[in-house]
Amino acid sequence: MSSDTLAKPAAAAEAAPVRIVAQRRPGQWTAAAVVLVLLGLAVNSVVRNDAFQWDVVADYFTSASVLRGLWLTLWLTAVVMVLGFALGTLLAAGRLSANPVLRSVSWGYVWLFRSMPILVQLLLWFNIGALYPQILGVKTVNLLGPVTVAIVGLTLHEAAYAAEVVRGGILSVDRGQIEAAQALGLSRWRRWWRIVLPQAMRSIVPPAGNMLIGTLKGTSIVSVIAVQDLLYSVQLVYHRTYQVIPLLMVATVWYVVVTSVLSVGQYYVEKYYARGSERTR
Repeated sequence: MSSDTLAKPAAAAEAAPVRIVAQRRPGQWTAAAVVLVLLGLAVNSVVRNDAFQWDVVADYFTSASVLRGLWLTLWLTAVVMVLGFALGTLLAAGRLSANPVLRSVSWGYVWLFRSMPILVQLLLWFNIGALYPQILGVKTVNLLGPVTVAIVGLTLHEAAYAAEVVRGGILSVDRGQIEAAQALGLSRWRRWWRIVLPQAMRSIVPPAGNMLIGTLKGTSIVSVIAVQDLLYSVQLVYHRTYQVIPLLMVATVWYVVVTSVLSVGQYYVEKYYARGSERTR
């Protein structure tokens, strides 16, 4: 028998494809099945539980009073986020300033307003007349209504968190990028607008989106000072009809709907600012 004849079976064995067998994970499939069963039981209990009174939820879901409260909630969220990030950007600039006074004042603001619960801040502003009956000859009791108090209190609270979000986004930009822009002779404004801001937004957008959703839900706390937001509107109804659970479900479903829409928007904004940094296979 020749050496060529002996080499052919060996070469055929080497050329044979290797069969890869997937590792069996029975524990994962068992856990998934248990989770699905529990989830199905939970959904079934919610849908078929007569105490939720889903027919009442459907009746009040698009009622005029609920929609007015929803509109005020959305408007309040938008105003607070715009004003909060405007003030927070100034505070972030102060934190990053070379001026020690600006750094100290900005740090003190962030420390103070992050330390105080938002409910305490709202109640203090609501009772500002007890501390300062008059400011520049104007009676503060008539100056700050419930909606104004809500805007002021929520904005000052959100600005403290927005300042840290913006500061973190700016610090995430590599220093070499700024130095390269300086070497190219770009002005300070163009460096910030064309180099720093687009890269900082990648780090700013995710926590800013979380803040937006948190602010939307956090506006429900203004009901304690009689601002007729979404929660306060359903409270007025169930205080009259005593249908507490279905009216709370009306507010819950609206919060879920709006939060879901904002989450989708956040996804596309993040995707827009992540251009050029996504990995391609």
